[in-house]
Amino acid sequence: MKRKEIYSWSMYDWASSAFATTIMAAVLPIYYFDVAAKNLDSTTATAFWGYSQSIAVLIVALLAPILGAIADYSSSKMKFLRFFAYMGMVASVLLAFVGEGDYILASLLLIFGTIGFSGGNVFYDGFLPEVAQRDDIDRVSARGYAFGYLGGGVLLLINLAMIMFPSVFFLPNAGVASQISFASVGIWWFIFSIPMFKNIKEKKHEQPKMEGSYVSIGFNRLRKTFKEIHQYKQLLLFLIAFWLFNDGISTIIKMATIYGRDIGIGTTDLIAALLITQFVGIPFAFLFGYLARRIQAKRALYIALWTYVLIVLLGYFMETAAHFYALAILVGLVQGGAQALSRSIFGSMVPDNRHAEFFGFYGISAKFSAIFGPFVFGLVGQLTGSSRLGIFSLVIFFLIGIFLLSKVDIEQGKKEAGSKVVNGEIPM
Repeated sequence: MKRKEIYSWSMYDWASSAFATTIMAAVLPIYYFDVAAKNLDSTTATAFWGYSQSIAVLIVALLAPILGAIADYSSSKMKFLRFFAYMGMVASVLLAFVGEGDYILASLLLIFGTIGFSGGNVFYDGFLPEVAQRDDIDRVSARGYAFGYLGGGVLLLINLAMIMFPSVFFLPNAGVASQISFASVGIWWFIFSIPMFKNIKEKKHEQPKMEGSYVSIGFNRLRKTFKEIHQYKQLLLFLIAFWLFNDGISTIIKMATIYGRDIGIGTTDLIAALLITQFVGIPFAFLFGYLARRIQAKRALYIALWTYVLIVLLGYFMETAAHFYALAILVGLVQGGAQALSRSIFGSMVPDNRHAEFFGFYGISAKFSAIFGPFVFGLVGQLTGSSRLGIFSLVIFFLIGIFLLSKVDIEQGKKEAGSKVVNGEIPM
Protein backbone atom coordinates (compact mmCIF):
# COMPACT_ATOMS: atom_id res chain seq x y z
CA MET A 1 0.00 0.00 0.00
CA LYS A 2 1.31 3.45 -0.91
CA ARG A 3 0.74 5.03 2.49
CA LYS A 4 2.16 8.48 1.73
CA GLU A 5 0.15 8.80 -1.48
CA ILE A 6 -3.05 7.57 0.18
CA TYR A 7 -2.59 10.00 3.08
CA SER A 8 -1.91 12.90 0.70
CA TRP A 9 -4.90 11.97 -1.46
CA SER A 10 -7.14 11.79 1.61
CA MET A 11 -5.93 15.19 2.84
CA TYR A 12 -7.41 16.87 -0.22
CA ASP A 13 -10.83 15.66 0.94
CA TRP A 14 -10.00 17.14 4.37
CA ALA A 15 -9.18 20.44 2.65
CA SER A 16 -11.99 20.80 0.12
CA SER A 17 -14.76 19.48 2.36
CA ALA A 18 -14.63 22.79 4.22
CA PHE A 19 -16.43 24.26 1.20
CA ALA A 20 -19.10 21.55 1.36
CA THR A 21 -19.75 22.08 5.08
CA THR A 22 -19.38 25.81 5.75
CA ILE A 23 -20.49 27.19 2.37
CA MET A 24 -22.74 24.65 0.68
CA ALA A 25 -24.42 23.08 3.70
CA ALA A 26 -24.29 25.19 6.85
CA VAL A 27 -23.33 28.86 7.07
CA LEU A 28 -23.91 30.33 3.60
CA PRO A 29 -27.49 28.96 3.19
CA ILE A 30 -28.51 30.73 6.41
CA TYR A 31 -26.57 33.90 5.53
CA TYR A 32 -28.13 33.84 2.06
CA PHE A 33 -31.64 33.47 3.52
CA ASP A 34 -31.25 36.02 6.33
CA VAL A 35 -28.91 38.61 4.80
CA ALA A 36 -28.17 38.35 1.07
CA ALA A 37 -31.81 37.60 0.12
CA LYS A 38 -33.35 39.60 2.96
CA ASN A 39 -35.63 41.56 0.60
CA LEU A 40 -37.14 38.39 -0.93
CA ASP A 41 -39.97 36.34 0.55
CA SER A 42 -38.90 33.08 2.21
CA THR A 43 -40.12 30.66 -0.47
CA THR A 44 -38.46 32.70 -3.24
CA ALA A 45 -35.18 32.89 -1.32
CA THR A 46 -35.19 29.10 -0.87
CA ALA A 47 -36.01 28.60 -4.56
CA PHE A 48 -33.26 31.01 -5.71
CA TRP A 49 -30.74 29.10 -3.62
CA GLY A 50 -31.80 25.88 -5.33
CA TYR A 51 -31.66 27.47 -8.79
CA SER A 52 -28.13 28.81 -8.11
CA GLN A 53 -27.00 25.30 -7.17
CA SER A 54 -28.56 23.91 -10.36
CA ILE A 55 -26.84 26.45 -12.62
CA ALA A 56 -23.45 25.70 -11.06
CA VAL A 57 -23.65 21.96 -11.44
CA LEU A 58 -25.05 22.25 -14.98
CA ILE A 59 -21.87 24.05 -16.02
CA VAL A 60 -19.68 21.45 -14.30
CA ALA A 61 -21.71 18.62 -15.82
CA LEU A 62 -21.11 19.96 -19.32
CA LEU A 63 -17.38 20.44 -18.69
CA ALA A 64 -16.53 17.34 -16.66
CA PRO A 65 -16.40 14.57 -19.32
CA ILE A 66 -14.59 16.79 -21.81
CA LEU A 67 -11.98 17.86 -19.26
CA GLY A 68 -11.63 14.27 -18.08
CA ALA A 69 -10.86 13.07 -21.58
CA ILE A 70 -8.35 15.88 -22.11
CA ALA A 71 -6.69 15.16 -18.78
CA ASP A 72 -6.32 11.45 -19.60
CA TYR A 73 -4.83 12.19 -23.01
CA SER A 74 -2.40 14.84 -21.78
CA SER A 75 -1.70 13.24 -18.36
CA SER A 76 -2.71 16.52 -16.76
CA LYS A 77 -5.27 15.61 -14.11
CA MET A 78 -3.19 17.45 -11.52
CA LYS A 79 -3.09 20.66 -13.56
CA PHE A 80 -6.87 20.66 -13.90
CA LEU A 81 -7.29 19.81 -10.22
CA ARG A 82 -5.18 22.81 -9.27
CA PHE A 83 -7.08 25.15 -11.61
CA PHE A 84 -10.51 24.25 -10.28
CA ALA A 85 -9.33 24.14 -6.66
CA TYR A 86 -7.89 27.65 -6.92
CA MET A 87 -11.16 28.86 -8.48
CA GLY A 88 -13.07 27.52 -5.49
CA MET A 89 -10.61 28.98 -3.01
CA VAL A 90 -10.83 32.49 -4.51
CA ALA A 91 -14.64 32.40 -4.69
CA SER A 92 -14.79 31.39 -1.04
CA VAL A 93 -12.65 34.33 0.04
CA LEU A 94 -14.69 36.77 -2.07
CA LEU A 95 -17.92 35.65 -0.38
CA ALA A 96 -16.68 37.60 2.64
CA PHE A 97 -17.67 40.77 0.78
CA VAL A 98 -21.36 39.81 0.32
CA GLY A 99 -23.67 42.08 2.29
CA GLU A 100 -27.38 42.73 2.82
CA GLY A 101 -29.42 42.43 -0.37
CA ASP A 102 -26.47 41.08 -2.40
CA TYR A 103 -28.21 37.83 -3.35
CA ILE A 104 -27.11 38.12 -7.00
CA LEU A 105 -23.44 38.47 -5.99
CA ALA A 106 -23.85 35.65 -3.48
CA SER A 107 -25.40 33.42 -6.16
CA LEU A 108 -22.62 34.20 -8.65
CA LEU A 109 -19.86 33.45 -6.15
CA LEU A 110 -21.67 30.31 -5.05
CA ILE A 111 -21.79 29.22 -8.70
CA PHE A 112 -18.07 29.85 -9.25
CA GLY A 113 -17.16 28.21 -5.95
CA THR A 114 -19.28 25.16 -6.70
CA ILE A 115 -17.72 24.87 -10.15
CA GLY A 116 -14.30 24.92 -8.51
CA PHE A 117 -15.26 22.41 -5.83
CA SER A 118 -17.13 19.99 -8.10
CA GLY A 119 -14.81 20.37 -11.08
CA GLY A 120 -11.80 19.68 -8.89
CA ASN A 121 -13.44 16.56 -7.49
CA VAL A 122 -13.73 15.07 -10.98
CA PHE A 123 -9.94 14.96 -11.18
CA TYR A 124 -9.45 14.15 -7.50
CA ASP A 125 -11.70 11.10 -7.92
CA GLY A 126 -9.73 10.17 -11.03
CA PHE A 127 -6.65 9.63 -8.85
CA LEU A 128 -8.40 7.01 -6.68
CA PRO A 129 -7.57 4.00 -8.91
CA GLU A 130 -3.96 5.23 -9.11
CA VAL A 131 -3.33 5.49 -5.35
CA ALA A 132 -5.34 2.39 -4.32
CA GLN A 133 -5.10 -1.24 -5.34
CA ARG A 134 -8.30 -2.73 -6.78
CA ASP A 135 -8.88 -4.98 -3.77
CA ASP A 136 -8.44 -2.03 -1.38
CA ILE A 137 -10.38 0.62 -3.28
CA ASP A 138 -13.48 0.47 -1.03
CA ARG A 139 -11.44 1.10 2.12
CA VAL A 140 -9.34 3.91 0.61
CA SER A 141 -12.44 5.61 -0.80
CA ALA A 142 -14.14 5.43 2.61
CA ARG A 143 -10.96 6.78 4.23
CA GLY A 144 -11.11 9.81 1.94
CA TYR A 145 -14.68 10.57 2.99
CA ALA A 146 -13.79 10.09 6.66
CA PHE A 147 -10.95 12.62 6.30
CA GLY A 148 -13.41 14.94 4.57
CA TYR A 149 -15.90 14.66 7.41
CA LEU A 150 -13.20 15.39 9.97
CA GLY A 151 -11.58 18.30 8.13
CA GLY A 152 -14.86 19.91 7.15
CA GLY A 153 -16.18 19.35 10.65
CA VAL A 154 -13.19 20.89 12.43
CA LEU A 155 -13.41 24.13 10.44
CA LEU A 156 -17.19 24.21 10.81
CA LEU A 157 -16.75 23.87 14.58
CA ILE A 158 -14.37 26.84 14.58
CA ASN A 159 -16.76 28.88 12.42
CA LEU A 160 -19.73 27.95 14.59
CA ALA A 161 -17.84 29.18 17.65
CA MET A 162 -17.11 32.49 15.89
CA ILE A 163 -20.77 32.94 14.91
CA MET A 164 -22.16 32.03 18.34
CA PHE A 165 -19.57 33.98 20.38
CA PRO A 166 -18.25 36.75 18.09
CA SER A 167 -17.00 38.91 20.98
CA VAL A 168 -14.63 36.15 22.08
CA PHE A 169 -12.96 36.44 18.68
CA PHE A 170 -13.02 40.27 18.85
CA LEU A 171 -15.74 40.46 16.17
CA PRO A 172 -18.68 42.90 16.31
CA ASN A 173 -21.49 40.48 15.43
CA ALA A 174 -22.48 37.12 13.93
CA GLY A 175 -22.81 38.61 10.44
CA VAL A 176 -19.15 39.61 10.32
CA ALA A 177 -18.21 36.24 11.81
CA SER A 178 -20.11 34.54 8.98
CA GLN A 179 -18.22 36.61 6.40
CA ILE A 180 -14.89 35.67 7.97
CA SER A 181 -15.93 32.02 7.98
CA PHE A 182 -16.32 32.15 4.19
CA ALA A 183 -12.79 33.50 3.80
CA SER A 184 -11.48 30.84 6.19
CA VAL A 185 -12.70 28.15 3.80
CA GLY A 186 -10.46 29.38 0.99
CA ILE A 187 -7.42 29.59 3.27
CA TRP A 188 -8.08 26.16 4.83
CA TRP A 189 -8.61 24.61 1.40
CA PHE A 190 -5.31 26.01 0.12
CA ILE A 191 -3.16 24.97 3.09
CA PHE A 192 -4.36 21.37 3.34
CA SER A 193 -4.27 20.78 -0.42
CA ILE A 194 -0.48 21.13 -0.40
CA PRO A 195 0.23 17.42 0.40
CA MET A 196 -1.89 16.34 -2.58
CA PHE A 197 -0.26 18.82 -4.92
CA LYS A 198 3.24 17.95 -3.68
CA ASN A 199 3.21 14.18 -3.18
CA ILE A 200 0.86 12.71 -5.81
CA LYS A 201 2.71 12.02 -9.03
CA GLU A 202 0.42 11.40 -11.96
CA LYS A 203 1.08 8.27 -14.00
CA LYS A 204 2.15 8.97 -17.55
CA HIS A 205 0.50 6.93 -20.29
CA GLU A 206 1.79 6.76 -23.82
CA GLN A 207 -0.79 7.99 -26.27
CA PRO A 208 -0.78 7.81 -30.07
CA LYS A 209 -0.14 11.07 -31.84
CA MET A 210 -3.33 12.92 -32.66
CA GLU A 211 -3.92 16.04 -34.67
CA GLY A 212 -5.60 19.13 -33.31
CA SER A 213 -5.86 20.97 -30.02
CA TYR A 214 -6.57 19.41 -26.64
CA VAL A 215 -10.14 20.73 -26.94
CA SER A 216 -10.70 18.86 -30.21
CA ILE A 217 -8.99 15.78 -28.74
CA GLY A 218 -11.28 15.99 -25.73
CA PHE A 219 -14.40 16.20 -27.91
CA ASN A 220 -13.20 13.32 -30.08
CA ARG A 221 -12.52 11.10 -27.09
CA LEU A 222 -15.84 12.09 -25.54
CA ARG A 223 -17.61 11.10 -28.75
CA LYS A 224 -15.78 7.76 -28.80
CA THR A 225 -16.59 7.12 -25.16
CA PHE A 226 -20.28 7.80 -25.76
CA LYS A 227 -20.17 5.31 -28.64
CA GLU A 228 -18.30 2.67 -26.64
CA ILE A 229 -19.79 2.93 -23.16
CA HIS A 230 -22.60 0.56 -24.12
CA GLN A 231 -19.91 -2.17 -24.14
CA TYR A 232 -19.68 -1.73 -20.36
CA LYS A 233 -23.31 -2.62 -19.69
CA GLN A 234 -23.03 -3.00 -15.93
CA LEU A 235 -21.06 0.22 -15.58
CA LEU A 236 -23.67 2.11 -17.62
CA LEU A 237 -26.55 0.66 -15.61
CA PHE A 238 -24.82 1.63 -12.37
CA LEU A 239 -24.32 5.18 -13.68
CA ILE A 240 -28.05 5.54 -14.34
CA ALA A 241 -28.91 4.21 -10.89
CA PHE A 242 -26.29 6.49 -9.33
CA TRP A 243 -27.67 9.45 -11.26
CA LEU A 244 -31.05 8.95 -9.60
CA PHE A 245 -30.20 8.16 -5.99
CA ASN A 246 -27.38 10.69 -5.94
CA ASP A 247 -29.97 13.29 -6.95
CA GLY A 248 -31.64 12.77 -3.61
CA ILE A 249 -28.40 12.68 -1.62
CA SER A 250 -26.94 15.85 -3.11
CA THR A 251 -30.22 17.74 -2.75
CA ILE A 252 -30.48 16.84 0.94
CA ILE A 253 -26.91 18.07 1.47
CA LYS A 254 -27.51 21.39 -0.30
CA MET A 255 -31.08 22.16 0.70
CA ALA A 256 -31.44 20.80 4.25
CA THR A 257 -30.25 23.94 6.05
CA ILE A 258 -32.22 26.48 4.04
CA TYR A 259 -35.27 24.19 4.27
CA GLY A 260 -34.88 24.10 8.05
CA ARG A 261 -34.56 27.89 8.12
CA ASP A 262 -37.68 28.20 5.96
CA ILE A 263 -39.80 26.20 8.42
CA GLY A 264 -38.56 28.25 11.35
CA ILE A 265 -35.64 26.38 12.94
CA GLY A 266 -33.03 28.66 14.52
CA THR A 267 -29.60 29.36 13.03
CA THR A 268 -27.60 27.93 15.93
CA ASP A 269 -29.60 24.69 15.93
CA LEU A 270 -29.19 24.27 12.18
CA ILE A 271 -25.42 24.70 12.19
CA ALA A 272 -24.94 22.65 15.36
CA ALA A 273 -26.97 19.78 13.88
CA LEU A 274 -24.88 19.80 10.71
CA LEU A 275 -21.76 19.78 12.85
CA ILE A 276 -23.10 16.63 14.51
CA THR A 277 -23.60 15.14 11.04
CA GLN A 278 -19.92 15.68 10.28
CA PHE A 279 -18.57 13.96 13.37
CA VAL A 280 -21.10 11.13 13.34
CA GLY A 281 -20.07 10.57 9.73
CA ILE A 282 -16.39 9.94 10.53
CA PRO A 283 -16.65 6.48 12.19
CA PHE A 284 -19.56 5.43 9.99
CA ALA A 285 -17.64 6.17 6.79
CA PHE A 286 -15.03 3.68 8.04
CA LEU A 287 -17.81 1.30 9.11
CA PHE A 288 -19.25 1.19 5.60
CA GLY A 289 -15.79 0.45 4.25
CA TYR A 290 -15.70 -2.49 6.68
CA LEU A 291 -19.23 -3.55 5.74
CA ALA A 292 -18.27 -3.56 2.07
CA ARG A 293 -15.66 -6.22 2.85
CA ARG A 294 -18.01 -8.25 5.05
CA ILE A 295 -21.28 -8.21 3.11
CA GLN A 296 -20.15 -6.75 -0.26
CA ALA A 297 -20.29 -3.11 -1.33
CA LYS A 298 -23.65 -3.37 -3.08
CA ARG A 299 -25.46 -4.70 0.00
CA ALA A 300 -23.88 -2.04 2.20
CA LEU A 301 -25.04 0.61 -0.27
CA TYR A 302 -28.60 -0.73 -0.05
CA ILE A 303 -28.55 -0.09 3.72
CA ALA A 304 -27.53 3.53 3.16
CA LEU A 305 -30.11 4.20 0.45
CA TRP A 306 -33.08 2.75 2.33
CA THR A 307 -32.06 4.88 5.31
CA TYR A 308 -32.25 7.91 3.01
CA VAL A 309 -35.81 6.97 2.07
CA LEU A 310 -36.65 7.06 5.77
CA ILE A 311 -34.88 10.43 6.15
CA VAL A 312 -36.94 12.01 3.36
CA LEU A 313 -40.22 10.72 4.78
CA LEU A 314 -39.36 11.97 8.27
CA GLY A 315 -38.17 15.28 6.82
CA TYR A 316 -41.64 15.94 5.41
CA PHE A 317 -43.09 15.87 8.94
CA MET A 318 -40.20 17.74 10.62
CA GLU A 319 -41.32 20.63 12.84
CA THR A 320 -38.85 21.21 15.69
CA ALA A 321 -35.12 21.61 16.21
CA ALA A 322 -35.11 18.22 17.96
CA HIS A 323 -36.45 16.64 14.77
CA PHE A 324 -33.70 18.32 12.74
CA TYR A 325 -31.06 17.02 15.15
CA ALA A 326 -32.42 13.48 14.81
CA LEU A 327 -32.41 13.65 11.03
CA ALA A 328 -28.89 15.13 11.05
CA ILE A 329 -27.69 12.10 13.02
CA LEU A 330 -29.38 9.74 10.54
CA VAL A 331 -27.73 11.52 7.61
CA GLY A 332 -24.37 11.27 9.36
CA LEU A 333 -24.80 7.52 9.68
CA VAL A 334 -25.10 6.95 5.93
CA GLN A 335 -23.93 9.96 3.91
CA GLY A 336 -20.23 9.14 3.78
CA GLY A 337 -20.91 5.44 3.27
CA ALA A 338 -23.28 6.01 0.35
CA GLN A 339 -20.90 8.37 -1.43
CA ALA A 340 -17.75 6.36 -0.76
CA LEU A 341 -19.28 3.06 -1.86
CA SER A 342 -20.76 4.63 -4.99
CA ARG A 343 -17.34 5.96 -5.95
CA SER A 344 -15.54 2.69 -5.21
CA ILE A 345 -18.12 0.50 -7.00
CA PHE A 346 -17.78 2.69 -10.06
CA GLY A 347 -13.98 2.72 -9.81
CA SER A 348 -13.88 -1.07 -9.65
CA MET A 349 -15.59 -1.29 -13.06
CA VAL A 350 -13.48 1.37 -14.83
CA PRO A 351 -11.00 0.11 -17.47
CA ASP A 352 -7.32 0.91 -16.91
CA ASN A 353 -5.77 4.01 -18.51
CA ARG A 354 -9.16 5.72 -18.86
CA HIS A 355 -9.64 6.77 -15.24
CA ALA A 356 -10.12 10.51 -15.73
CA GLU A 357 -12.28 10.01 -18.80
CA PHE A 358 -14.63 7.55 -17.11
CA PHE A 359 -14.64 9.49 -13.88
CA GLY A 360 -15.72 12.35 -16.11
CA PHE A 361 -18.79 10.26 -16.86
CA TYR A 362 -19.14 9.58 -13.15
CA GLY A 363 -18.87 13.32 -12.62
CA ILE A 364 -21.46 14.13 -15.24
CA SER A 365 -23.84 11.61 -13.66
CA ALA A 366 -23.31 13.20 -10.25
CA LYS A 367 -23.56 16.74 -11.54
CA PHE A 368 -26.57 16.27 -13.82
CA SER A 369 -28.40 14.55 -10.99
CA ALA A 370 -27.52 17.48 -8.74
CA ILE A 371 -29.11 19.82 -11.29
CA PHE A 372 -32.56 18.31 -11.12
CA GLY A 373 -32.81 17.73 -7.37
CA PRO A 374 -32.48 21.35 -6.16
CA PHE A 375 -34.43 22.57 -9.19
CA VAL A 376 -37.36 20.21 -8.50
CA PHE A 377 -37.18 21.05 -4.79
CA GLY A 378 -37.35 24.79 -5.52
CA LEU A 379 -39.96 24.50 -8.27
CA VAL A 380 -42.32 22.30 -6.25
CA GLY A 381 -41.93 24.70 -3.32
CA GLN A 382 -42.77 27.72 -5.47
CA LEU A 383 -45.72 26.08 -7.23
CA THR A 384 -47.29 24.70 -4.05
CA GLY A 385 -46.10 27.31 -1.57
CA SER A 386 -44.73 24.49 0.60
CA SER A 387 -41.09 23.42 0.90
CA ARG A 388 -42.32 20.24 2.62
CA LEU A 389 -43.70 18.95 -0.66
CA GLY A 390 -40.35 19.82 -2.23
CA ILE A 391 -38.46 17.48 0.06
CA PHE A 392 -41.12 14.77 -0.28
CA SER A 393 -40.57 14.75 -4.07
CA LEU A 394 -37.09 13.28 -3.49
CA VAL A 395 -38.51 9.87 -2.55
CA ILE A 396 -39.01 8.91 -6.19
CA PHE A 397 -35.32 9.40 -7.01
CA PHE A 398 -34.25 7.01 -4.26
CA LEU A 399 -36.82 4.34 -5.06
CA ILE A 400 -36.04 4.18 -8.79
CA GLY A 401 -32.30 4.33 -8.08
CA ILE A 402 -32.52 1.40 -5.67
CA PHE A 403 -34.50 -0.62 -8.22
CA LEU A 404 -31.90 -0.05 -10.96
CA LEU A 405 -29.04 -0.79 -8.55
CA SER A 406 -30.61 -4.19 -7.89
CA LYS A 407 -30.06 -5.02 -11.57
CA VAL A 408 -26.31 -4.24 -11.51
CA ASP A 409 -23.88 -7.21 -11.53
CA ILE A 410 -20.64 -5.73 -10.18
CA GLU A 411 -18.49 -8.81 -10.78
CA GLN A 412 -19.63 -8.92 -14.39
CA GLY A 413 -18.81 -5.22 -14.66
CA LYS A 414 -15.24 -5.88 -13.48
CA LYS A 415 -14.88 -8.63 -16.08
CA GLU A 416 -16.17 -6.35 -18.82
CA ALA A 417 -13.60 -3.67 -17.91
CA GLY A 418 -10.71 -6.15 -17.72
CA SER A 419 -11.55 -8.02 -20.92
CA LYS A 420 -11.78 -4.85 -22.97
CA VAL A 421 -8.33 -3.75 -21.86
CA VAL A 422 -6.71 -7.17 -22.23
CA ASN A 423 -8.09 -7.69 -25.70
CA GLY A 424 -6.97 -4.26 -26.78
CA GLU A 425 -10.48 -3.17 -27.71
CA ILE A 426 -10.19 0.23 -26.10
CA PRO A 427 -8.68 2.79 -28.47
CA MET A 428 -6.18 5.02 -26.73
